[in-house]
Amino acid sequence: MDLEVTQQHLLRELAARYGVAPASARVVFAPYRICPLGAHIDHQLGTVTAMAIDRGVLLAYAASTAREVRLSSLEFAGEMRFELDRPGAPQPGDWGNYVRGAVQALTRKGYTLSRGLVGVITGPWSEGGLSSSAAVGVVCLLALEHGNALRVAAEENILLDQAIENDYLGLKNGILDQSGILLSRRDHLTLVDCATNQHELVPLTQPVGAWSILLAFSGLKQALTGTDYNRRVAECAAAARILLDAAGRSEAKALLGCVRESEYAEHKRKLPHPLDLRAAHFFSEVERVRQGVMAWSKGDLPLFGRLMTESGESSIRNYQCGSPPLVDLYELLVRCPGVYGARFSGAGFRGCCVALVNEAAAQQIAEAITPAYARRQPALAAQASVEICHSENGARFLAGPLGQSIKDEG
Repeated sequence: MDLEVTQQHLLRELAARYGVAPASARVVFAPYRICPLGAHIDHQLGTVTAMAIDRGVLLAYAASTAREVRLSSLEFAGEMRFELDRPGAPQPGDWGNYVRGAVQALTRKGYTLSRGLVGVITGPWSEGGLSSSAAVGVVCLLALEHGNALRVAAEENILLDQAIENDYLGLKNGILDQSGILLSRRDHLTLVDCATNQHELVPLTQPVGAWSILLAFSGLKQALTGTDYNRRVAECAAAARILLDAAGRSEAKALLGCVRESEYAEHKRKLPHPLDLRAAHFFSEVERVRQGVMAWSKGDLPLFGRLMTESGESSIRNYQCGSPPLVDLYELLVRCPGVYGARFSGAGFRGCCVALVNEAAAQQIAEAITPAYARRQPALAAQASVEICHSENGARFLAGPLGQSIKDEG
């Protein structure tokens, strides 16, 4: 994605559709994110890792004196239009849910929205796995805040974006997606403690060589809320409840992150199937994150990649979230020379796999995966694709003070 080219295209579309002169417009960018390690533990208050990539959602917009939101998309037909006082209920499959949810999240938090906005939005790869929905939520929040002269810290926007999905859309996710989108920096691993909302940027020190991020898309595009995502969250909570009760701490919240490792070791045999598998995934993934951060800080990409692959295996065997197409992609990637490691990106029920690869082998890997996946999943081959990406900085404004980060804006 060439941000400058896309930015200029959006500004021209904003002028054509809404009569906004480029000098009066702003453009905000929210990158997609990957989760190299820390799969399915953010909602249980685990510590997770994230990294932004050089693809994402851009919104060109201008504040409006009217108390009305009017947005259109380069990818989807029609216009999203509603009054600030009446955002309305979410509509199935409607990208406009995220701007309506942003209005609700801000007003429920006590912020006053007196000005609406007009804008044009774009972003590829809506099939899942990269938190494109959270990225849409971020650009909508930032545009509304800027248009209404609101100063909101990145850490609060993480929680506001989470509220869009938790409270407005009913998806019980944690703060991984939003943190990766808002906080990441190029060539750093974003480490997020979901229990405290604290984060750390871990630099990559003296890597063994140049590296790339390879994304292999499955072609599956069903809605995340129609999968077993929320069921898995409930199973983790049920496992936590059993362990905490056995440990004599019934007052603690039923989340696996509230269970001490010693309590898990002492009482894990009391967990019925499949709750035993969910807990096994959580505690092993916590350890993989710990080891992975150390490997990253030392530039040990082979070890970091091996931990990614182990994470993918646990997601399949213990968390049981891999649909057959995603499992096929995972198996193909981990067997390719030049792949340090791979795992599902996102929940694993749809979307894509992510791999950390030797940059010199990236194109060869992409060319090998495409026909191999088509042989395994011929019905999805036309919708599948492989992309080579790189790490990127977090959400920021592109027009106006060029390159200014969201944290710089307050």
